Amino acid sequence: MFQSLPHHFREHDLVADVRTLLQLKRAMQKGLVNTLGDIYVVLKGLVTTDPADFGPFTAAFYSYFLDVDIKRGEKLDNAILRSEAFKNWKEELLKDQDDLEVPDVRELVDRFLDEIHLTTFDIQKIVDGAEILKQDDPDMADTNPQQESDGARTIDRAADYREVDLEELLERLERVAKQQKGMHEGGDHWIGTGGRSPYGHGGAAMGGVRVGGGGGGKMARRVVGDPMYYPVDTKSILKDDNIDAALATLKGIEDETAEVLLDVPKTIKEGLKQGGIFLPYEKEKIDHKVQVILMIDNGGYSMHPYIKSVTKLFSKMKTRFAHDLKTYYFHNTIYGGAYSDVRRRDFVPVDKIIADDKNYSVFVIGDADMAPYELDYSSLGNWQKIKKHFPRIAWMNPLQARYWAGSNTVQTLRQIFPMYPLTPDGIEKAVIRMNRKRKFHKKN
Repeated sequence: MFQSLPHHFREHDLVADVRTLLQLKRAMQKGLVNTLGDIYVVLKGLVTTDPADFGPFTAAFYSYFLDVDIKRGEKLDNAILRSEAFKNWKEELLKDQDDLEVPDVRELVDRFLDEIHLTTFDIQKIVDGAEILKQDDPDMADTNPQQESDGARTIDRAADYREVDLEELLERLERVAKQQKGMHEGGDHWIGTGGRSPYGHGGAAMGGVRVGGGGGGKMARRVVGDPMYYPVDTKSILKDDNIDAALATLKGIEDETAEVLLDVPKTIKEGLKQGGIFLPYEKEKIDHKVQVILMIDNGGYSMHPYIKSVTKLFSKMKTRFAHDLKTYYFHNTIYGGAYSDVRRRDFVPVDKIIADDKNYSVFVIGDADMAPYELDYSSLGNWQKIKKHFPRIAWMNPLQARYWAGSNTVQTLRQIFPMYPLTPDGIEKAVIRMNRKRKFHKKN
């Protein structure tokens, strides 16, 4: 196994011979080598004796094990992008994913490198937070009411709670807090310090809720103060760590409609009292509903980083509370209509879009920045049709607001639509305006 490795490494001016192979074999026999990342760590310790060897070692390792040819002066990322190993890995990773889920190419390279350098220690280090919560009872009584420490323990593993819904964590936090009687240190359950619990500080919980103390690790998704919750960076552009804060604001678009119905039981009851004179009695049926149209610019490179977060936000909204969600796609602007599919093949004319109930809340997601000739009179007329039919409409722009003035097309579209930053704070402002529009139209 790896018989040609010493010769290959010597071609990169590294010291390697048969003893290198024997030492690598002993490491495998002792269970120290189980992944390619383990091989990298062991070989680096065997064949590099000086920091000057690190560069040649990296080039030799990638060339031998992954057939990645790093040319002189070339960055590792660029060499990986050229390699068949990366192309095959990417194809396998994305074969079952929708186009909207494709991350940025540099993010893919980072993920590829993470997998290549995954070691046995890394696998042991990360514990699935969802599995911890499955075994945990948030209503467990606190048997330590004397405010004594549980005793700190060495944290040799971290827990990853990033895939657990933030609202679920906050609900469990409240239930644990009701039972907790004293201070706790270490462990996976209580609100305390130095453990893997998703609530507390000074521990090792990725994607948890920090309660008290300083952060430092930058791993918490939310910070709990006293007595208020402060969402993570609500003024930053929508991304994974503030989606839940944006979702909370979207709940405000729920509409309430009343339908007058005949109250049959009351009509019969009162009619019998009146000796057979049945007068109709009416009642209101209150219907809570959410109707949303989402129009996403998914055609340009500038919008690519935001599409995944936007679709994740509205898909979460769909699973969190019942509503009617329709999604359309366009590139830069609309010409006669939009598309009902991600790849923009199934065209839907504007007249069909505006055939929907005018009470829909419409969110247009796009940077609105394009060549002036693209936003012609025909396109502007289509946008104006949509705006006229749907009074509850807002344009959410991922481009930072300070750059809006520098784009002619942004300024033009701002004259048609109320425009807000694509942030949790911006979404909240858009929802507040939509609700004002709803009340105005109900009165009229």
